[in-house]
Amino acid sequence: MTELTEIKKQDLLYQGKAKEMYTTNDPDILWVHYMDQVTALNGKKKVQMKDKGKTNCAISARLFTELREQGIVSHFIEQLSPTDQLVQKVQIIPLETVVRNYASGSFVKRYQTEYLQKFDQPVIEFFYKSDELDDPFLNDDDALALGAATREQMAQIRQLALKANQHLRQIFAKMNVLLVDFKLEFGLTAAGDVILADELSPDNCRLVDLDTKQSLDKDVFRKGLGEMVPVYEEILQRLLKEGER
Repeated sequence: MTELTEIKKQDLLYQGKAKEMYTTNDPDILWVHYMDQVTALNGKKKVQMKDKGKTNCAISARLFTELREQGIVSHFIEQLSPTDQLVQKVQIIPLETVVRNYASGSFVKRYQTEYLQKFDQPVIEFFYKSDELDDPFLNDDDALALGAATREQMAQIRQLALKANQHLRQIFAKMNVLLVDFKLEFGLTAAGDVILADELSPDNCRLVDLDTKQSLDKDVFRKGLGEMVPVYEEILQRLLKEGER
C-alpha cells in the first residue's frame, strides 16, 4: 500500500447526494469529498448549504474513529482536510441497514405507532439500494433472492449493526442526545470481509435532544423546522466537548 503522505487524488469515480468519490494513485484507497449539498426524499428535495460538508466530514471522522477504538472496522482511514477523507476501497453491498431504538419516520407511518415509542430491543430493517425504486423495504429472503448479500453476510451485517448501535448510543447519551435510529451501509474488502462504509452523521442518524426532544438531524431540513447547519454544528461541538473529558 502506498504511504498515506504520497496519496494523490485522481479521477472522479462517483458523485452521490452528499459526497464525491475519487480514485487515487493507490488502487485500494479512495478520496472522499463531502459536499455542501443537502437532499431529502431520495434526492427529490435538494439545496446547497454552506459548511454542511465540513461539519459532516468532521462528525463522521470522529464517530468512525471512536468505533474503531471499540474494534468495529470501517473503510475510514483518515481525515485529510475539513472536507476530505481517505477511505479503503470496498464493494458496497446494495443494502441500507436501518437500526431503530425508538419509533419514528417510516416506522410510525407504516405501523401507526406513537412517536418515540421505545423498543424492548433494537429493530433492524433492510432496504434495497436503488434510486429508481426509491430504496424499497425488503426482508432477508428478498435480499438473498436478489443476490444482494449471502446469508452469512446478512448475519455479519446484523452483528456489526447491533455492535455499532451499542457504542453509538453510549456516545450520544453522554452528549445528552437520544439516538432514535440510523442508517448504515456495508462493503466487502478485497479479502471478502464485511466492514462498515459510507458515513456516520446527522444525515443518516435521527437524533433528538434528551431534554427538549428537538430534532438534531436532517429532519430539520425535511420538515422545514429551521436552519439545519447550526444543528449539525451543535452535534459536532457536543461530540468534541465530550471527547475532551
